[in-house]
Amino acid sequence: QVQLVESGGGLAQAGGSLRLSCAASGRTFSSFTMGWFRQAPGKEREFVATIRWSGGSTAYADSVKGRFTISRDNAKNMVYLQMNSLKPEDTAVYYCAARSRDFRLFISEYEVDYWGQGTQVTVSS
Repeated sequence: QVQLVESGGGLAQAGGSLRLSCAASGRTFSSFTMGWFRQAPGKEREFVATIRWSGGSTAYADSVKGRFTISRDNAKNMVYLQMNSLKPEDTAVYYCAARSRDFRLFISEYEVDYWGQGTQVTVSS
Protein backbone atom coordinates (compact mmCIF):
# COMPACT_ATOMS: atom_id res chain seq x y z
CA GLN A 1 0.00 0.00 0.00
CA VAL A 2 1.15 3.52 -0.79
CA GLN A 3 0.52 6.46 1.50
CA LEU A 4 0.99 10.09 0.50
CA VAL A 5 1.19 12.87 3.08
CA GLU A 6 1.29 16.52 2.03
CA SER A 7 2.69 19.42 4.01
CA GLY A 8 3.70 23.03 3.47
CA GLY A 9 0.36 24.60 2.78
CA GLY A 10 -0.74 27.80 4.45
CA LEU A 11 -1.45 31.45 3.86
CA ALA A 12 0.51 33.57 1.42
CA GLN A 13 0.09 37.00 -0.11
CA ALA A 14 -0.32 37.52 -3.82
CA GLY A 15 3.09 37.53 -5.44
CA GLY A 16 4.54 35.37 -2.69
CA SER A 17 5.79 31.81 -2.63
CA LEU A 18 5.05 28.51 -0.94
CA ARG A 19 6.64 25.10 -1.23
CA LEU A 20 4.51 22.01 -0.88
CA SER A 21 6.01 18.67 0.04
CA CYS A 22 4.64 15.15 -0.35
CA ALA A 23 6.11 12.27 1.62
CA ALA A 24 5.45 8.86 0.09
CA SER A 25 5.68 5.44 1.64
CA GLY A 26 6.34 2.31 -0.35
CA ARG A 27 9.46 0.67 -1.66
CA THR A 28 8.58 1.28 -5.31
CA PHE A 29 8.09 5.04 -5.05
CA SER A 30 10.98 5.71 -7.39
CA SER A 31 9.09 4.00 -10.23
CA PHE A 32 5.87 6.03 -9.81
CA THR A 33 4.79 8.98 -11.82
CA MET A 34 3.93 11.68 -9.28
CA GLY A 35 1.96 14.87 -9.47
CA TRP A 36 -0.26 17.50 -7.93
CA PHE A 37 -3.92 18.40 -8.36
CA ARG A 38 -5.94 21.12 -6.68
CA GLN A 39 -9.57 21.79 -5.88
CA ALA A 40 -10.99 25.21 -5.19
CA PRO A 41 -14.31 25.68 -3.36
CA GLY A 42 -17.23 24.90 -5.62
CA LYS A 43 -14.98 23.67 -8.42
CA GLU A 44 -13.84 20.32 -9.71
CA ARG A 45 -10.41 18.96 -8.94
CA GLU A 46 -7.92 20.04 -11.60
CA PHE A 47 -4.50 18.99 -12.73
CA VAL A 48 -1.53 21.14 -11.70
CA ALA A 49 1.72 19.31 -12.48
CA THR A 50 3.23 15.87 -12.99
CA ILE A 51 6.73 14.38 -13.07
CA ARG A 52 8.00 11.05 -14.37
CA TRP A 53 9.87 8.60 -12.15
CA SER A 54 13.29 9.79 -13.35
CA GLY A 55 12.45 13.45 -13.01
CA GLY A 56 13.38 13.91 -16.64
CA SER A 57 9.89 14.68 -17.89
CA THR A 58 7.36 17.08 -16.45
CA ALA A 59 4.06 18.64 -17.48
CA TYR A 60 2.12 21.62 -16.15
CA ALA A 61 -1.31 23.13 -16.42
CA ASP A 62 -1.26 26.30 -18.49
CA SER A 63 -2.50 28.27 -15.49
CA VAL A 64 0.67 27.54 -13.49
CA LYS A 65 3.28 27.18 -16.22
CA GLY A 66 6.27 29.43 -15.56
CA ARG A 67 5.25 29.98 -11.91
CA PHE A 68 5.21 26.48 -10.39
CA THR A 69 7.96 23.86 -10.48
CA ILE A 70 7.57 20.19 -9.63
CA SER A 71 10.54 18.14 -8.49
CA ARG A 72 11.28 14.89 -6.69
CA ASP A 73 13.94 13.25 -4.57
CA ASN A 74 13.66 9.48 -4.94
CA ALA A 75 16.25 8.85 -2.25
CA LYS A 76 13.98 10.59 0.26
CA ASN A 77 10.65 9.45 -1.23
CA MET A 78 9.63 13.08 -1.61
CA VAL A 79 7.87 15.19 -4.22
CA TYR A 80 7.80 18.99 -4.12
CA LEU A 81 5.80 21.77 -5.68
CA GLN A 82 7.51 25.16 -5.60
CA MET A 83 4.87 27.83 -6.13
CA ASN A 84 6.03 31.34 -7.01
CA SER A 85 4.18 34.48 -8.04
CA LEU A 86 1.09 33.20 -6.30
CA LYS A 87 -2.31 34.57 -7.26
CA PRO A 88 -5.60 34.57 -5.33
CA GLU A 89 -6.96 32.12 -7.91
CA ASP A 90 -4.34 29.60 -6.75
CA THR A 91 -6.31 29.24 -3.53
CA ALA A 92 -7.33 25.60 -3.22
CA VAL A 93 -6.73 22.32 -1.48
CA TYR A 94 -3.67 20.76 -3.10
CA TYR A 95 -3.47 17.00 -3.44
CA CYS A 96 -0.43 14.83 -4.03
CA ALA A 97 -1.07 12.03 -6.53
CA ALA A 98 0.73 8.89 -7.69
CA ARG A 99 0.40 6.61 -10.70
CA SER A 100 1.77 3.11 -10.30
CA ARG A 101 0.24 1.21 -13.22
CA ASP A 102 2.81 2.42 -15.75
CA PHE A 103 5.34 5.20 -16.37
CA ARG A 104 3.07 7.64 -18.18
CA LEU A 105 2.60 11.22 -17.11
CA PHE A 106 -0.97 12.04 -16.13
CA ILE A 107 -3.26 15.03 -16.44
CA SER A 108 -6.57 13.46 -15.42
CA GLU A 109 -7.63 12.37 -11.95
CA TYR A 110 -8.82 9.12 -13.53
CA GLU A 111 -5.22 8.25 -14.32
CA VAL A 112 -4.19 8.43 -10.67
CA ASP A 113 -3.87 5.38 -8.42
CA TYR A 114 -3.14 6.98 -5.04
CA TRP A 115 -4.08 10.27 -3.37
CA GLY A 116 -2.91 12.23 -0.39
CA GLN A 117 -5.32 13.85 2.06
CA GLY A 118 -4.69 17.37 0.78
CA THR A 119 -3.22 20.57 2.15
CA GLN A 120 -4.88 24.01 2.07
CA VAL A 121 -3.24 26.88 0.22
CA THR A 122 -4.80 30.32 0.62
CA VAL A 123 -3.52 33.34 -1.29
CA SER A 124 -4.70 36.76 -0.21
CA SER A 125 -4.83 39.77 -2.50
